[in-house]
Amino acid sequence: MPQVEVVDTGSAWIISRSIVVRAPAQGIFDILANPRRHPDFDGSGSVRVAISGPERLSAGAKFGMSMRLGVPYRVSSQVKEFDEGRLIAWAHLGGHRWRYVLEPLADGSTRVTETFDATTARSARALKLMDAYNRNTRAIEETLPRLAALAESETR
Repeated sequence: MPQVEVVDTGSAWIISRSIVVRAPAQGIFDILANPRRHPDFDGSGSVRVAISGPERLSAGAKFGMSMRLGVPYRVSSQVKEFDEGRLIAWAHLGGHRWRYVLEPLADGSTRVTETFDATTARSARALKLMDAYNRNTRAIEETLPRLAALAESETR
């Protein structure tokens, strides 16, 4: 199992972790860009199913998810950053972003960095009160190995 590494962001409002995945960047990106696949790799346990949106995300695309964090709810998100095969980030009404950066490595594997970025949030302090930083740290540390296993099994 690949090891999740802490990424020093230099900011209390940004949490990042990375993992090396034995799969090409485009294959990993294809999973990330399909909102119907998000429940397959989500480590938070809150993502249930995509309820609206395109089959494949692109710059500015909007999509909705059925979620559960204690109680069921729905959330609408929009892709805020997009570079095919390399970068995708989305945010919902709260403004904070979930970002994935893919860096192809010389041996054909890919370093995937997932980030919870509250610098774009409507209220980064409110997120602290909700324990969002700790919850998202744990979620990222669970998500990355799940994404790695999924990508490695599908690209062999």
